[in-house]
Amino acid sequence: MSLYRTSRVLGLALSLATPALAQPAMSTGAASAGPGVTDGPAAPAPGPFDHVQLGVAIEGFYQYNWNRPYDRVNLLRAYDTRANVFGLQQAALVLESAPRVDEGRRFGARLDLQFGQATETVQGSAANEPRPDVYRNVWQAYGTYVLPVGRGLTADFGKFASNLGYETNYAKDDSHFSRAYLFNFLPFYHSGLRLSLPVSDDVTVMYALTNGIQQTEDVNDYKSHHASVLVKPTRGIAWTTNYYVGREQPDGGEPTGPDGFFRVLDSYVAWAPTPALGFGLDVNYVTNEVNAADDALSLQGTAVYARYQVTPPALAVRYERLDDEGLFGGIDQVLHEVTATAEFRVVDGFLMRAEFRRDWSNRGFFTGPRPGELRKGQSTALVGLVWWFGNKTGAW
Repeated sequence: MSLYRTSRVLGLALSLATPALAQPAMSTGAASAGPGVTDGPAAPAPGPFDHVQLGVAIEGFYQYNWNRPYDRVNLLRAYDTRANVFGLQQAALVLESAPRVDEGRRFGARLDLQFGQATETVQGSAANEPRPDVYRNVWQAYGTYVLPVGRGLTADFGKFASNLGYETNYAKDDSHFSRAYLFNFLPFYHSGLRLSLPVSDDVTVMYALTNGIQQTEDVNDYKSHHASVLVKPTRGIAWTTNYYVGREQPDGGEPTGPDGFFRVLDSYVAWAPTPALGFGLDVNYVTNEVNAADDALSLQGTAVYARYQVTPPALAVRYERLDDEGLFGGIDQVLHEVTATAEFRVVDGFLMRAEFRRDWSNRGFFTGPRPGELRKGQSTALVGLVWWFGNKTGAW
């Protein structure tokens, strides 16, 4: 699977890159066949659900942590949070009816239901989500309408995955089973209005007005803004740049609540020089302050990806460096991780991954076998299994 397909915004942008203009209907009927000519059997009428796509994914794993943490928790992991257990990372159900302007259908909708360890990561904090249990299993739920503006202005309303960061929710669309630091740190989802417009064959712009980060319901009276540009300068290259800003501090119902801002400048590029070889780079800078008068904490992150398809496995490597003043890990530290993965796609719809990962810090941070014992690094080995089926194809 090419890295070209892993960025979250890429699938949406590529679908918008062609003109979304209705085509004139062609006339039908016996008269079109000419005198004395009988039409063949009429084509069956389309069914009411022919345009609906269904996808089901199941991700499971076993992982060993050489630190043997006493609480069996793998720190700084997004979904593979447990050590020395057989884990269900997530089971997901996707239903989608995408707009088809050429068929006269400008509207659509999508629903992703998510179950397993992943739900505790993306919607486990009451600090961001006032009522997490109400929405915990709804990963995405939004309706779509394509307005006749330019090449087609696509409006999505509801809850949708964030395109901040290079990696995506579904393991089948990533090159590694474990998620990157940046996936774990950057926003997972937003709720609100998202507008996407292809301004040319090579450029797509997006703007979103949302409640905030990880907020199906808002925690204050301010809305957040997200602007994004996807550029495809040449074949095999997709470059996305995002800027996000919003007040993300809960106000506790007080009109004089915190007024600090959370800001993200994120840029990532995917390059596939050949069908078998792919590279990726993600660079971002994040700042946050509780109150506008406070000194802002910052995080600078860089992730580098490489993937090569050989026969039969695919080999992938990821390296990350985060200079974190406490926004991610809670303490001022410099974090690194290297992940090496071998992927065996048994058949289309089932793959296996063997992964080794090393995390390390310049400070004692990772849990050891005894409570209170902190180490500067942790090494893990994982075997992951991914199944997916249904008529939904491509990246999810």
